[in-house]
Amino acid sequence: MAEVEVSKTFEAAVERSKKIEADLLVNPKKYKVLTGDRPTGRLHIGHYFGSLLNRVRLSKMGVPTCILIADYQVLTDHDAFSEISQNTKQLVIDYLAAGIVPSEDVIIYPHSYVPECNQLMLPFLTLVSNAELSRNPTVKEEIEAAGLKNVNAGMYTYPIHQACDILFCKGNLVPCGKDQLPHLELTRSIARKFNDKFSPNAPVFPEPQALLSKTPHIMGLDGTAKMSKSRGNAIMLSATEDETAKLIKKAKTDAERFITYDPVNRPEVANLLMLISLCTDEEPEAIAARIGDGGGGMLKNMLTESLNEKLRPLREERKRLEQSPDYIRQVLLTGAEKARNMAIETLNEVRHVMNMEI
Repeated sequence: MAEVEVSKTFEAAVERSKKIEADLLVNPKKYKVLTGDRPTGRLHIGHYFGSLLNRVRLSKMGVPTCILIADYQVLTDHDAFSEISQNTKQLVIDYLAAGIVPSEDVIIYPHSYVPECNQLMLPFLTLVSNAELSRNPTVKEEIEAAGLKNVNAGMYTYPIHQACDILFCKGNLVPCGKDQLPHLELTRSIARKFNDKFSPNAPVFPEPQALLSKTPHIMGLDGTAKMSKSRGNAIMLSATEDETAKLIKKAKTDAERFITYDPVNRPEVANLLMLISLCTDEEPEAIAARIGDGGGGMLKNMLTESLNEKLRPLREERKRLEQSPDYIRQVLLTGAEKARNMAIETLNEVRHVMNMEI
């Protein structure tokens, strides 16, 4: 019964997402997108095809977009913090090189530079029970994936932190995948509870909707799991063309020479074909038909050429941006200032409805 309910909830989210996509073309300013990454390393092609291109698309449509670099959240499941600052700057370089253009409506900022956003944690914590946090499936999966034996309280409150990130700027649209829907549902619940309790006649917070990703699941080059830097199965956006060629040469395929697109029975080959498709916009079945008995060697050569061609402009822009550290810092400081202004305004509104003004 529970699985049926989850399926119905997901189907409903898909339908809402389709309607929002259509409305975005007509009313882009009606929405405010909140999206971002944790600064645990540079971005790879899984991020590029999975989320980064979509952010570029939305910002170019004129949708107000807040891109969060969630530096505090690295501390929930990572002991190492020595590279957070450098990783933050490398994320900005990846964003800008991919086509994100900072503007009045598009900001990039680090979480730790917006203290007013974090002040929302206390009132939000009073609206959520321990049981709700403990049974959040996304939190459970993240604990397992990180292999944590001693789970700090920051991990359990991670979803509330995300609610602060989304709601401080009155974000009403969050691009995400199916696995992030439980987090977003908790944010919606917090917004609803806060409005009902403190401001029933004039809601303070919107209940954000999911904009579900259309990008297929991208496996790593080892063919066993999702692409990830920590698993060593990823191609970084910052990799050179020669490094990309060497990595693809080691990619796993299978023993059958004739190339076909069969995601169920030949997942490794299908994954490489899909990556070519994402670069060229040609259907993977058509690519497979052209390769035929050219085998894995031809498949890998085609992927190398397609990916390097696709990423060449981005990589050239990356090199240029890496020579401009002052500009990268200014992008972050400008974004943080604009984010703080939004957060201060929201926090003042929160104090007012909670009768805490002095």
